[in-house]
Order: sequence, then C-alpha cells, then structure tokens
Amino acid sequence: MGKIILTGDRPTGRLHIGHYVGSLRRRVELQNSGKFEKIYIMIADAQALTDNFDNPEKVRSNIGEVALDYMAAGLDYMACGIDPAKSTIFIQSQIPQLGELTFYYLNLVTLARLERNPTVKNEIKMRDFGASIPAGFLCYPVSQTADIT
Repeated sequence: MGKIILTGDRPTGRLHIGHYVGSLRRRVELQNSGKFEKIYIMIADAQALTDNFDNPEKVRSNIGEVALDYMAAGLDYMACGIDPAKSTIFIQSQIPQLGELTFYYLNLVTLARLERNPTVKNEIKMRDFGASIPAGFLCYPVSQTADIT
C-alpha cells in the first residue's frame, strides 16, 4: 500500500488566506508531488459540532461554504489548486462507518486518559467549559483516531 494523506477543515466559518498559507498551499504541493497514492480532504462537520453544539445551523451552512471555498466555478480543479482527480473531498458525517468506529474505540479508552490529554485540557480551559464539558468534545481525539483508521 502506498502513502496516504488525510487532512481537512472544520466547517465553522469561511476559509480565508490564513487557511491557504497555513495548510491549503501545502496540500496542493503534496498532492502534486507524486509521493502519495491517495489524498483525502475531509470537511469535519461532526467534529465541528463538539464545540458548536449550541449552533448546528452554523456548522450545516458552513459545510457548503467550505466546499465553495475549495472550488472555482466552471473549472476542473479547486480554486486553491486541489485537483479532484488527485484528491478526494468528503463530508465526515456522510461516512457512517466513522461514527460506528468511534463508538467501538470509545470502549478501549478510559475517561481518565481522555481527561489527561494535554491538548483537550488546554481547549477545555480556553473554552471555559468548567464542569460542563460536552462528552463529544472530550472524546474528540477518539473521533480523530477513527477518521485516521
């Protein structure tokens, strides 16, 4: 099996020049390098709900916005240079196996381990959840593991 890339964006707003400089430009370079057999770009709508649970319409409407930001009307490639012949773009929630795999993986990790995750701890503090941490947010790394698998 050849090398595979999985990357993506959470649809919490329009993409902007920061996305291009920070990741989109590099995705195009990797896509065109010939070093990867498959490239998957995920619109991570399910993950976006972990900290936007109070506004699912924001996430829903931004799925289309992110997709439009990728595309150039009437062209056979994306505006930022992503080529659909070389890269597969998909919406996370449209792949039911990801949710199923997340459920099974959740049985392999303890609550204590999730609570010790430094990234999750920092994000919880930054969002000031206090004692009201959404379970989905706490389990975000498990969802990412399912995506990667």
